[in-house]
Amino acid sequence: MSRKELLRAGLVKAALAGRITNRQGAKSLRLSVRQFQRLKRRLETGGDAALRHQSRGQPSSHRLPAALRTKVTTLLTTVYAGFNDVHLTEKLREVEQLPLSRESVRRLRRAAGRPAQRPRRAPRYRRRRTPAAAAGALVQTDGSPFDWLEDRGPRLTLLGVIDDATGQILALTFRAAEDLQGYTRLFAEVFTTHGLPLAVYGDRLNVFVRNDRHWTLEEQLAGARHPTHLGRMFQDLGISYISAHSPQAKGRIERLWATLQDRLPSELRVRGIKTPAAAEAYLPEFIADFNPRFAHPPATPPAVWRRPPRDLALVLSCRYTRAVARDHTIRLGERQVQLPSRAHGRGYAGLRVEVRELLDGRLVVLHDGRVLATQPSPGPHFVLTPRRSPSAERQGRRQRQATAMRKALTELARAETRPAGSTTNGPPAEARAELAGDATTHDRQGGRYVDTLARARNSSPRAQWRPAPSHPWRRAATAAVEATKRRKPIPPGG
Repeated sequence: MSRKELLRAGLVKAALAGRITNRQGAKSLRLSVRQFQRLKRRLETGGDAALRHQSRGQPSSHRLPAALRTKVTTLLTTVYAGFNDVHLTEKLREVEQLPLSRESVRRLRRAAGRPAQRPRRAPRYRRRRTPAAAAGALVQTDGSPFDWLEDRGPRLTLLGVIDDATGQILALTFRAAEDLQGYTRLFAEVFTTHGLPLAVYGDRLNVFVRNDRHWTLEEQLAGARHPTHLGRMFQDLGISYISAHSPQAKGRIERLWATLQDRLPSELRVRGIKTPAAAEAYLPEFIADFNPRFAHPPATPPAVWRRPPRDLALVLSCRYTRAVARDHTIRLGERQVQLPSRAHGRGYAGLRVEVRELLDGRLVVLHDGRVLATQPSPGPHFVLTPRRSPSAERQGRRQRQATAMRKALTELARAETRPAGSTTNGPPAEARAELAGDATTHDRQGGRYVDTLARARNSSPRAQWRPAPSHPWRRAATAAVEATKRRKPIPPGG
């Protein structure tokens, strides 16, 4: 019985015992006296169970007919399979002349065991985040692509860093897009001008965090993914990175972009600035005028900025592991560094060293924290670009070749299985032929001459790789078969 029905039983029993009148009981239950008298008779004949609502367990009078439910279930599983609830409701009304509500269609779909095409999620709860108390405790960073020069110049992306406690702009720079060079140079200015913050708050751009789903075996064993190049710089400097999952999470710098998109283009237009170089040169003047107007004092006066290390330029770099060649050279792309000889004429051949490509373009070769050689910058137009991700750098040569071959075979299989005349993005016929030739050459060099396209089409793990006749696994069996053929037959009676 429900709570309401339990109260009924107590009052009706009190009326039967003579402790209250029928009028008092009816007034307490907000019923008429005649209805209260009916409840008394039902209690006397059937007990407490007779006070339950008589329509409980009965089908609703507004229930859809069984034939209609069967017809809608058949339509949503055959003709309109894959339609979402709203789209299906529209089709039932307009085409099938079945005026049903979306909720009725949803109930019938769930009763048929069909999942939702686009599951509905409740709006997430958001609350205001209290700003950091001290300056330098948290900084926010982001990029804003906008027509900052309007029609006078190209479309640029403004990268910026703002202090969370004071709302002060720490650094700004113009770039063609959000890249490693721009963010590294931006934070280098923040570190040298203000100091090292405790944490950085930004989005999930692949410059800051790994947003792919690939986990290497080493990452799976460690239970953590390797950071990006910029993430490794933050780790070495003791700066934690907080990735926001929505623009609302980093609302302070998002509001800063709204203010700058209103003010900065007007300032650039008044000064007649038309080139990205001139706009970059004006940014310090704009920051000096902006901060006194909009910045505010922090809640806690003592700032928590930390002093950057002396080798900051060495930390702000991309790092790669290389093996020293026999001529004591190290190659990084098209660049090559010659190592000097060690003491007593000893060499470095075969030694694995760390090569760091600095922000200004210099190359520094280190081993056990000691600098072995350096190379000057190739020029002022150098751009720091990741040559390989840190996770791929930790992989061996064979593992990288296997990964590249796996991707090539997958793309080749997809290209071959596409229907004729398909406009799906993919390599053209010439590229597919070249890809097939490269895969065949790779298999020949590895001693595994097989049909790579057939191996890519076959999804069975056992049949994906088949040893060649010259493979050691088959060499012994092949030799035994040949020896049996060459063996002379024994004459009868011999």
